[in-house]
Amino acid sequence: MFIIAISIVLGCTSPLLRTEASTSGIRAAEEVGAAGVPQASLHLLLAKEELEKAIEFSKNDERKKAESMLLRSEVDAELAVALSREDTEKIEGRAAVARVRQLRQDNSPTPVNPL
Repeated sequence: MFIIAISIVLGCTSPLLRTEASTSGIRAAEEVGAAGVPQASLHLLLAKEELEKAIEFSKNDERKKAESMLLRSEVDAELAVALSREDTEKIEGRAAVARVRQLRQDNSPTPVNPL
């Protein structure tokens, strides 16, 4: 829904402001679950806010500010993706360690109690 709203607003901005990288970065962050990872969620929110500011600067013919804010949006979106993936990898790593421990426990010889 956010992307649709931005797309509508983009129709009103200067044609020279290229927002594709930022919007696709935001979309990618949403798709990898950035909203569910606290640090990634923060950077996703920043990316969205910075994109909105870039559009406003562009509307006000503040080209350099718009480009700077757009670059910040792209970087925050990329960081949100990276943080989400890192979180997923940590969870998968912990699960793998737990499986190995369980396998070791299941395969360890049972001590024989001599009577």
